Amino acid sequence: MKTVIKNAYIVNEGKIFISDVLITNQIITKISAHIPDENSDTIIDATGKYLLPGIIDDQVHFREPGLTHKGDIESESRAAIAGGITSYIEQPNTVPNAITQDLLEEKYQIAAEKSYANYGFSMGGTNDNLEEVLKTNPRNVPAIKLFLGSSTGNMLVDDPEILEEIFSKVKMPICVHCEDEKTIRENTKKYKKQYGDNIPVKFHHLIRSEEACYISSSKAVELAKKTGARLHIYHLSTAKETALFRNDIPLKDKNITAEVCVHHLHFTNEDYDTKGALIKWNPAVKTQKDKDGLWKALLDDRIDVIATDHAPHTWEEKQQPYTSCPSGAPIVQYSLQVMLEYAKKGKISIEKVVEKMCHNPAVLFQIEKRGFIREGYKADLVLVDLEDGFTVNKDNILSKCGWSPLEGVEFSTKVTHTFINGHLAYENGVISEQKAAERITYERSI
Repeated sequence: MKTVIKNAYIVNEGKIFISDVLITNQIITKISAHIPDENSDTIIDATGKYLLPGIIDDQVHFREPGLTHKGDIESESRAAIAGGITSYIEQPNTVPNAITQDLLEEKYQIAAEKSYANYGFSMGGTNDNLEEVLKTNPRNVPAIKLFLGSSTGNMLVDDPEILEEIFSKVKMPICVHCEDEKTIRENTKKYKKQYGDNIPVKFHHLIRSEEACYISSSKAVELAKKTGARLHIYHLSTAKETALFRNDIPLKDKNITAEVCVHHLHFTNEDYDTKGALIKWNPAVKTQKDKDGLWKALLDDRIDVIATDHAPHTWEEKQQPYTSCPSGAPIVQYSLQVMLEYAKKGKISIEKVVEKMCHNPAVLFQIEKRGFIREGYKADLVLVDLEDGFTVNKDNILSKCGWSPLEGVEFSTKVTHTFINGHLAYENGVISEQKAAERITYERSI
């Protein structure tokens, strides 16, 4: 099967240029100014549209197994490809937690049958499963995930000796959620004394505070420097934390890296008044000063990756009082759209969006033959129209929970086509029921 994408504005490796792309079966086999039509079975006229590498989202929660009333691998990966995400790394705090090799492989087996996008599942670390963690194959598992602050699930790693042992012995990326549990508990106690369980959500960023984030992330960075661990800190939410990271060496040479999520670049604590618990995330959406600091660090390359932390909950769960309302929201379907809007406004270049959402996740996790538009690479590709938009509403939300914190937003861009391993998986609002996803592999020595 051969497909030619004609006359696209290709955005790749810091450049934009008009070219054709030939896909043969799963692979990009030619990138050229003119590829004859007779070389193809299918021709897609991309005149005026932009062709990007498929987005690699390095942090999602698709809720399967055990939490499938919120979302599942099938529903959330459908939403992902509609948003141009062709590969994702899913987190281990499902039920049961993916903290043994057998439980981890069960998730891979589910995805092999159900996922529309390429998939990777991180192995979970706890206070007492180091032996299982060290069995993890670095060639087909993306990372070890540690919760250094409690979130959805019960995987808090809070034993300093165990933590140092994990950092010392694990020879693959260690991805961490950083919030100081002691600080959060003290802050929660303070507000609960005043408000009971009905703490106004506007105080969420003061409970899961700047201090809580910085204490934890600075300790993780210090420990990584001490042990030589390959550390990746998920979802930075404060300006203060950005000072912990470097921009004076290439990403491939960094041993300590950072990610920011779309919602921390988009919302501030002022939005709690209108959005309420719909934007209750851990770590919390914080102040305009923090948002500005995150943008600065993203643009000067102290922050390496943009991701989503996609974490659906039901509408009913989100209406519960503060102390029982879960944190997290669905956003994979619209993360690229949000960033393209900022590109159109001149806040960030589209080349930089591609760097942070496509190239850098591939480099950081050493993903094999994805994340770039190169001959010989897997044909994970996304076509976007920067002049034709849509409004987010319940009719076009694909996440199983059926709501979005972006509902009502009018985008001026849209994803028109998504290719997964050369297969046209999404076209103008229609998802192909044929699944072509693969398990992601990694270019690492064992």
